[in-house]
Order: sequence, then structure tokens, then C-alpha cells
Amino acid sequence: MVNKKALEGYGKSAIESEVNYASPHRIIQMLMEGALARLSTAKGCIERNDIAEKGHQISWCIRIIEGLKSSLDAEKGGDIAANLDSLYDYMTRRLLDANLNNDVAILDEVTGLLQEIKEGWDGIPAEYQ
Repeated sequence: MVNKKALEGYGKSAIESEVNYASPHRIIQMLMEGALARLSTAKGCIERNDIAEKGHQISWCIRIIEGLKSSLDAEKGGDIAANLDSLYDYMTRRLLDANLNNDVAILDEVTGLLQEIKEGWDGIPAEYQ
């Protein structure tokens, strides 16, 4: 049988190692990947009626989105940064609604928005990263 604690420890140290050597561009990708993973887990929690863990996963996702928001540079990012700031606020409000109402459709909505942002971010050519 696989030791879950050992796997969690490995996963945590692997992530910490990647963060130590990752570019700022890659760190944003990792944050988006983490938020998407939390959304998926929260959706499963709602379907299994695991309300406590759903709240934990959604809260974690909100903290990640707040981290993405805090990384925006309004001066350099201009309208794009302002639009992302508003979109991150919207996603946070929607996640609070999803948490209150156990609403999978809202989680799907936020997932779609975040996936679209991530696709754009992933498409940035290396010379502009």
C-alpha cells in the first residue's frame, strides 16, 4: 500500500524545488494549475457531499486567486492588468457564492474563466516571458 503521507511530502518538496528554480512566468502557471486543481477537487467534494473539504478547497482557490491578483502590475500591465484585476474580483465573488450554495455550475464557470486566462498566459512566446 502507498503511504499517503510520504506522497504528500514528496509532492510538497517537489513543488518547493520547482518554485525555487522557476521563472516568474512559470510560477504564475503553477498558481493557475493549483487553482484549477482546487476547483476540480471542490466540485468532487460537492458531489460527494463533503462540505467541510469543499470549503477548504474553495478557500484555498480564493487565496491562490488573491495571489494572482497581487502579482498584477498595473503600471506595466495597463488595461490588461485592470481587466484581470476585475475578473479576479468577479471570480472570488462567484466562488463565495459557490461555497454558500454548493453550486457546481459556478465552479464550472470559474474553471472556464481561469482556463481561458491560463491558455493566454501559456501562449506567451518565450522571448516575452
